[in-house]
Amino acid sequence: MLRALDIRDMLIIDRLELRFRPGLNVLTGETGAGKSILLDCLGFVLGWRGRAELVRAGADEGEVVAEFALDSGHPAHAVLEEAGLAAEDGALLIRRVNRTGGAKTAWVNDRRVSGEVLRRLSDTLVELHGQQDDRGLLDPRVHRSMLDAFGGLGDQVAGVRAAWAARRATAKRLAEAEAALDEVRAEEEFLRHAARELDALAPEPGEEADLDARRRMMQGAERVREDVARARAALGTDGAERMMGDALRWLEGAADATEGRLEEPLAALSRAMVELGEALAGVEDTLEALSFDPLELERTEERLFAIRGLARKHQVMPDDLPELAESLRARLEALDAGADRLAGLEADAQEAGRAYDRAAEALSAARAEAAERLDAAVTAELAPLRMERAVFTTRMERADPGPEGRDTVQFTVATNPGAPAGPLNRIASGGELSRFLLALKVCLAAPDRGVTMIFDEIDRGVGGATADAVGRRLKALARGGQVLVVTHSPQVAALGAHHWRVAKRVEGETTLTAVTPLDAGGRVEELARMLAGDRVTAEARAAAEALLAG
Repeated sequence: MLRALDIRDMLIIDRLELRFRPGLNVLTGETGAGKSILLDCLGFVLGWRGRAELVRAGADEGEVVAEFALDSGHPAHAVLEEAGLAAEDGALLIRRVNRTGGAKTAWVNDRRVSGEVLRRLSDTLVELHGQQDDRGLLDPRVHRSMLDAFGGLGDQVAGVRAAWAARRATAKRLAEAEAALDEVRAEEEFLRHAARELDALAPEPGEEADLDARRRMMQGAERVREDVARARAALGTDGAERMMGDALRWLEGAADATEGRLEEPLAALSRAMVELGEALAGVEDTLEALSFDPLELERTEERLFAIRGLARKHQVMPDDLPELAESLRARLEALDAGADRLAGLEADAQEAGRAYDRAAEALSAARAEAAERLDAAVTAELAPLRMERAVFTTRMERADPGPEGRDTVQFTVATNPGAPAGPLNRIASGGELSRFLLALKVCLAAPDRGVTMIFDEIDRGVGGATADAVGRRLKALARGGQVLVVTHSPQVAALGAHHWRVAKRVEGETTLTAVTPLDAGGRVEELARMLAGDRVTAEARAAAEALLAG
């Protein structure tokens, strides 16, 4: 519900504070007094498209602040939550500034927001209806959702959306599987040949480095072995080992005659003999390792070159060949199992398609039934509005499948029996269109949504009993909610729960708009003016009192 609208320096408004209440709020005043300016300002703060320049002449910037009250289930909360905002204690404050030159900035609860967030939020707060109602009932793009709301088909629509999502998901999985299988089939021969090559060679991680090291060792082994053999001869029984053994025996023979002087040399020599034995054993082990069959070098080179050749062929590192072999085997297994998996996915996709068809057909049938009820309800509303000869029809046509079913919906009208039906805004005249829109809104309204409905001169071109019927329907729409109506009709204004008069005032060379809340006496005078014109008579006042007495 709109609680308040504060305007500063916009068009011909210098400073204006309005406090609105639940029920039917009416704004009246002479033509040109500025009633449409109030709607321009409200549209500005809500982010609607409107005039490019709204700042009052002589001011640097204009500002509009709108305050709304939100109950816990109001749809605005979802928009606020998505935008990282919150309504404190159910209060929502929107402020928007328009600077000279056109720059505009908006805040929601003192947090700056984009125009997109503002427009999404405004869609949950206010509905504007009038003879140029391109935001609502005249837009065929929203007729289907309106019919669904009227028929209480929200759960069925949600079910169709879920079935559509499942249908698309299964179709996507099937297409991906078919594409993957086609890709594997296209290279099946290569995959099988490559897998056989890799399986036959069976390379292991790190094997290429080991083979390379063995190959280099064998290539230089002959020269190295010759040097190691010479060292073995120098250290062995014909070399150092024999001479050190002779020395040890000679010293042991002389030890008794040297009074202990040879004990340390003998101990050192004994240790050297041990170290020499260990060195000799290591040299002999190396000499044995350097002994190889020339065919082993050939076999080592052949395997090394085979591994490197396969790595180059597949453009991978040699150590990655085992992983590549596993990958090829997996792809071949997928190919072998692909037909069975594809059959399962095709069955899933077909079942999802059938489930969607069933849900969409059921929704179409429910929409057709709801359309009949809506046509009857609108027809019943048109008679009191002096349009009993008009024919309202909800036209449904088959459309391509989509997330909300297979139907297009458009509200059409024939103003006279036998005349061709067509879109509302093309067939109905201005006054007729206003009454059609009101009848539709009465039938489609959902008072528990917490949306403020605004009607801009929707009663234009009607009077007398028809205007009274319009007013009573506006009053019914406002029951349990809030409706604002800009009107020139005294019959409509008399039915309002709250009444404001919009007028111009002149201060020096400046024309400004003033808005005054009316008490009981003020309402009588305003209704009398609306009935009689500039010269208010006693008869006009009496008629005004009669209207208010209702």
